[in-house]
Amino acid sequence: MSTATTPQTAPPANPSAPAPTPAARLALDWRIRFGVLSLIWGFSFLLIKVGTEGYAPFQVTLGRLLSGTAVLAVAMAVRRERLPRGARTWGHLAVAAFFLNALPFSLFAHAELTIPSTLAGVCNAASPLWGMALSLVALSEDRPTRRRVAGLGLGFLGVLTVLGAWQGFSGLDFGGTAMALLASLSYPIGWIYVRRTLAGNGSSTLALTGGQLFLGTVQLALVTPLFTSAPAGFPLLPTLAVVALGALGTGLAVLMQYGLVEEVGPTTAQMVTYLIPVIATAAGVVVLGERLSWNTPVGALVVLAGAALTQTRTRSGRASGVRTGDGVRTGTGAGSGAGAGAGATDHP
Repeated sequence: MSTATTPQTAPPANPSAPAPTPAARLALDWRIRFGVLSLIWGFSFLLIKVGTEGYAPFQVTLGRLLSGTAVLAVAMAVRRERLPRGARTWGHLAVAAFFLNALPFSLFAHAELTIPSTLAGVCNAASPLWGMALSLVALSEDRPTRRRVAGLGLGFLGVLTVLGAWQGFSGLDFGGTAMALLASLSYPIGWIYVRRTLAGNGSSTLALTGGQLFLGTVQLALVTPLFTSAPAGFPLLPTLAVVALGALGTGLAVLMQYGLVEEVGPTTAQMVTYLIPVIATAAGVVVLGERLSWNTPVGALVVLAGAALTQTRTRSGRASGVRTGDGVRTGTGAGSGAGAGAGATDHP
């Protein structure tokens, strides 16, 4: 991914008044987009919940991918981007689409049939913990440090706190929670795969992402008729939720995250990860009226603290772990693209 260059500015009309620096204008711009991106991904869990009130989980995922793919198709047309070429590239993109889009999106949709959106949002925050654990095994350049191992242990202690382990997980829907945790595990598996297979591919980030979402849509189009029947109708609110989930969370948010990574770098862009469970929890409680036990926010804070420790830099200056979030998923940062340009997915 290329680094954004600082644009040249014209001389000010009034020589006595200092011109605003490009950095100042860009700082305001990226902070606004950072906040919008946090809201989009934070509210995605609420939108999933609303979507499943009118459609089967696979149908929610299919509609989401259709809407997201449509947004990226328009972006590619505007920028005159071409889809990547080569059977091997498309084969790798098919695997990436499964682990980064089709599987986790479907798991979260199924999970929210039986668990609140607040719990789903917290489970998603475990992705960087899974990512660090997997990267230590799959990526030889990622070496464990005391801080990262401590972060891993702290993070999973937070997960146990959220789940209420000390009270025997009473009142917890095991199936739904397991699916949400498996969805958070699916992301780093996909990121590591992309990093090992598509790095240096040569195609643009947008082209690879567009191809990946297209393949994810095809996968869901083949699976959905096998497990669901055609909807009897198209209820307004669930339909709008699914369209917004795809167009905003899986389409627009991906483009916004790419811009953030190029403008301020992956380290700053990946900080959106730590706001998502906070926003998801607030949205679930305020909008959906979901009940919130003390252990959910406390455990979420512990999870995020552990995730932050796993993302600390090594002596060589490279970010450790696997990124979380829908920006640049290189296996060492956060986002929804990937070091090769693929790996697109949004947090939920």
